[in-house]
Amino acid sequence: MSGKRSEESLARIVELGGPETFNHYPWGWTWAGNTPFRRWKRETYRGGTSDPFLVHWPQGIRARGEIRAQFAHIIDIVPTVLDALGVKPPAAIRGVTQSPIHGVSFAHTFDDGAAPTRHRAQYYEMFGHRAIDHDGWRAVCPWPGPSFAEAGKPFGALITAQTLTDLDARHWELYHVATDPAENHNLAGTHRGKLIELIAMWYAEAGKYNVLPVDGSANERIRAERPQGRRAAGPVHLPARHPDGGVLRRAARAQPAHAITAEAEIPPGGAEGVLICQGSSSGGWSFYVKDGRLCYAHNYLSRATYQVSSADTLPAGRHQLRFGFEPTAAPDIPRGKGSPGRAQLYLDGQLIAQNQFPVTTPIGFNPGGLTCGANPARPSPPTAPRRSGSPALSTPSPSTSPATSSPIPTARCAWPWPADNPQHRCPAGTPTKRTNVDLRDT
Repeated sequence: MSGKRSEESLARIVELGGPETFNHYPWGWTWAGNTPFRRWKRETYRGGTSDPFLVHWPQGIRARGEIRAQFAHIIDIVPTVLDALGVKPPAAIRGVTQSPIHGVSFAHTFDDGAAPTRHRAQYYEMFGHRAIDHDGWRAVCPWPGPSFAEAGKPFGALITAQTLTDLDARHWELYHVATDPAENHNLAGTHRGKLIELIAMWYAEAGKYNVLPVDGSANERIRAERPQGRRAAGPVHLPARHPDGGVLRRAARAQPAHAITAEAEIPPGGAEGVLICQGSSSGGWSFYVKDGRLCYAHNYLSRATYQVSSADTLPAGRHQLRFGFEPTAAPDIPRGKGSPGRAQLYLDGQLIAQNQFPVTTPIGFNPGGLTCGANPARPSPPTAPRRSGSPALSTPSPSTSPATSSPIPTARCAWPWPADNPQHRCPAGTPTKRTNVDLRDT
């Protein structure tokens, strides 16, 4: 850990382990927690691929309190459940042909501890880190190396054709896990034939299951668009009094140009509360009204909070409230920085405030729940808005036009929720209006 980061951690040591911190722990403790296996998640040594698994079915399993040593993989759970229920997987669902299930059932081991496994070969790949299990043998090819420091390459380093050739020729390791389950003794030098057999098997399995080409990139894979579930035909309704049940997941892409639009009715005397927010105390954003003023706050990894707020209070009546973000430079992903840019607030299409954000959260928010009408994780705790005359806020001329965007389905929620109500309940007498929140990307 660098000196600066150590100072940052020590300054907040009393908060470590609590709800205001993103609680990781050092690699040494990770390895200790994975004992007796080698290494940790993100790698394909057994410390990164092994988990305890409990099966409880009193009416279907006669054995009690026994341990099974047969090889099994997470992809075997569905076929095991189907086998136990006597159900065959459908060939098609709603006219869509289904891909074959990759795993195999281990239900035959429930009452027979000596039964051989039916899952004989299993490949692994994680950001270019590769392994394969087969009949008690295991081959592992670490990437980028034993550690980032020793390898001299960062997390997410790309694997070129030349690098891949070198990895396959010189860096595969071999373990006889039937007698060495902790992968302590590398036999690559003495069992070359077995190693070559397993390397060839890895490529055969990788080709069969669409793993190729071998890709060591991290940010690119995390940020890649993926097929989404069926979109709702109409608005998505988020229950006003059950904000935790109205959480949506949404990928961020290093803070591209985007806008958030809310149609809200401001009652006489003003209103206050969260319109929509995403993330947690470890990073996120909140679009809200406080002291009658429209506000937006961006929590950059719990290290800084950047805000913009209107100078004047919102007038009573029905209005369109909008936040827009326009990047002014490219993100610096390797250094953990999303795009800087202009944060802008609009009232009925007129720009009423803007501020320059020097940096934003890259890639995505973790956890990244999106909630209308409440701030259950308090991603960016609202503070007093900056007022007119603050050097961090300027009010541009009315001729500035808002960012354009294409519409996507509307999420509806009841608003406002009080920003300072930790239980996120709507107290008696608080005016609650129906709000339409449009999420738009440009």
